[in-house]
Amino acid sequence: MKRGILMMLAWLTLGSAHAADATNHIDVVLELWRSGKVDQAMEAATQAIGLEPKNARLWSARAQMYSFLGQRAQADADLTAAIGLEPDSGWLRQERAQGRFRLGRLEEAVADFDKANELTPRLVPQNWQRGIALYYVGRFEDARKQFEVHQTVNTQDVENAAWHFLCTAREKGLPQARAQLIPIQRDGRIPMKEIQQLFAGKASPKDVLKVADKADDDVIRKVQQFYAHLYLGLFFEAEGKMAERDEHIRKAAQLAEPDNYMGVVARIHAQRLKLSLSPQQP
Repeated sequence: MKRGILMMLAWLTLGSAHAADATNHIDVVLELWRSGKVDQAMEAATQAIGLEPKNARLWSARAQMYSFLGQRAQADADLTAAIGLEPDSGWLRQERAQGRFRLGRLEEAVADFDKANELTPRLVPQNWQRGIALYYVGRFEDARKQFEVHQTVNTQDVENAAWHFLCTAREKGLPQARAQLIPIQRDGRIPMKEIQQLFAGKASPKDVLKVADKADDDVIRKVQQFYAHLYLGLFFEAEGKMAERDEHIRKAAQLAEPDNYMGVVARIHAQRLKLSLSPQQP
């Protein structure tokens, strides 16, 4: 929710050529949303769009709310309307790209990610989501380069190093991927240290799972286990061990939180492998 609101605010406060009334409409919608009056906020946004159908920020605001509510198709439709009004907005393209990735529309998502980078160059180093989408459509060289530029602004992220490894392995082979593994020393999330060591050939899958299973809080443990299984599955895929890959990707997809972006990645991977997902056992 926080991310959605922040993105909405960032877009809505960029400035507009519309009259003061348009700003007032946006202010009303946002105030209702901040107050937790979701139905009223949606109704106000719809009424405002009816009054000012050429205000891209109103379409974007309602799209963000639809997205938060899990109504992805409606969010996509509103973002498409906003892009029709402001086709040169990289931010709108980026939002629609992420939404389309969540919908499993990967080729369309990549097209929007590419256009977002083209229209708004300052997005480029931050756009790790594009790198993951490129991986899934088989553009491994482009994906590797995206993770390399992301490394310049996010220098201590094991996940970025892992995805760079995975792309390099598919592009150049596993030995080259190990040789070019990005060194990470200060990612304190559990079990990221062990995942980094696994990819470097200095830890075993059991080491990753052992650490991930340790937590006093059940919610925290579940998150740790999710990341452990996701990256074990991806690692086994790079090694060509498909039975082990399927086991861990399945578990990651079962553990994934519905709205978590990496959870979406796990579920998309499971869907592409046609894995059956039984309900998570307590």
